[in-house]
Amino acid sequence: MASATRRCVAAAVLILSACSGDASPAATSVAAPSTTVDPADRALPLVGEIDDAVAALETKLGAPQEFFEINATSKLVNLIVALNDGKVAQPWVYLDGQLSSAEGAPADGHTFVAGALDFDPDKVLSQVETRLPQASLDLFFIEGGEGGIVQYSVAATSPQGGQLVVVVGPDGAVQSVNPN
Repeated sequence: MASATRRCVAAAVLILSACSGDASPAATSVAAPSTTVDPADRALPLVGEIDDAVAALETKLGAPQEFFEINATSKLVNLIVALNDGKVAQPWVYLDGQLSSAEGAPADGHTFVAGALDFDPDKVLSQVETRLPQASLDLFFIEGGEGGIVQYSVAATSPQGGQLVVVVGPDGAVQSVNPN
């Protein structure tokens, strides 16, 4: 998983714990993986809320935005906005239909606009779910590439605790698998 993504996940966990009113270390710990996961009981990343999150953010800010990354967990959507010609990354969290933000930090990297997003929210996780039926799909993330293109990836954890980053196409077709 890219270091920017790890930072975003850590920020999301901290923001989520702050939103719940419980910022104790226990609130941010991860439970040990179970040996079996019923696919019907898995909480999947909220890929279907990404369009709503982008629309809410762009409405709030009054214009289309450039993003370094957008990611979704089973609880929230993170939007990492590129400010000052891509020199600052400002994290926004979309949780229960509401936006909140933190102060930006120096950044660099590739960006993209919402118009570059072409994934099918009903299919983008489907092949990973099929091929890894017992895994926990922890994070769906979109990262910018050269020329404003995007790459879609899914971070998955096996019941034994191993982690993989699966790069997928807009239709969920698996393109590559990388150990984390």
